[in-house]
Amino acid sequence: MNLKRLEYFCQLAVTGNFTRAANTIGIAQPALTISIQKLEQETGLKLINRAEKNALLTAEGEVLYKLATQLLSKAKQVELELEELKELERGSIRFGVSAMMGSYYFPKVLTAFKQKYPKIKLHLVDQGTAALEKMLVNGELDIALVRGDLENPQLRYTKLINEEVIAGMAKTNPLSKQKTLSLAEFCQQPLVLFHGGYFLREVVSQHAKKHHLELDICMETNLIELQKSLVRNEVGITTCLSRILQDEPKMVSVAFEPKIEFKLSLAWKKNHYLSKASKAFMDYLSTTLDQTNELK
Repeated sequence: MNLKRLEYFCQLAVTGNFTRAANTIGIAQPALTISIQKLEQETGLKLINRAEKNALLTAEGEVLYKLATQLLSKAKQVELELEELKELERGSIRFGVSAMMGSYYFPKVLTAFKQKYPKIKLHLVDQGTAALEKMLVNGELDIALVRGDLENPQLRYTKLINEEVIAGMAKTNPLSKQKTLSLAEFCQQPLVLFHGGYFLREVVSQHAKKHHLELDICMETNLIELQKSLVRNEVGITTCLSRILQDEPKMVSVAFEPKIEFKLSLAWKKNHYLSKASKAFMDYLSTTLDQTNELK
């Protein structure tokens, strides 16, 4: 069976759209369509619901997608092991990290790692921690930085970062004079939040759901600079980590009471081949990102 066609099929299943899948892969849409048609001919199965708008994959397509992700993961492991036989320091790492963590915690660390291991390729994937965990389970990532307080039984974890979640707001906001803020008070304000699937959003959404509160969400965005601009201009207040506001003279952070901690761990799939490159990267992060030096 043609592995490239399986890769294209899996990308189509993930994106749910021929145009988006073709753009992600980097090929023309007609070429993707032909590839999927050939895969259907090769398997003798109808894999795509071309007339159904709400379900892209047929029942047979869903089964093939699960099997294909496992097969492609195994093929990737074989590729990695063969690659490492050639040279110890060669390899590639598929590392999942959220935009916020990637922007504020890792630039210097990633640069230093690349200088130490110039032959190792780092492929960064930006998603929320829930999506990253799913990608780890599906074998689409080698390592990811995910929530450390809710562990998936299919993954292994090593603790890395503990940070306090705070409320970020403009200095002109009346709440900025308070020393602390309850989550209940926060939920009554106009809000600028991340999209669902991100811890800084979920902690608010879960509280609102538990207490039957209707949130006034003025804007949802994962673009951190846009989020800060909206908060500075008093569109709403947000949840963030204190270090993000360190160089923002027009914004302040107010601690939550009770305290909300953001615990992050490096995670990888159980029984999944962890390459020497991945192990070197994990060791480097664990020794470099100690909280008393890098993160304070």
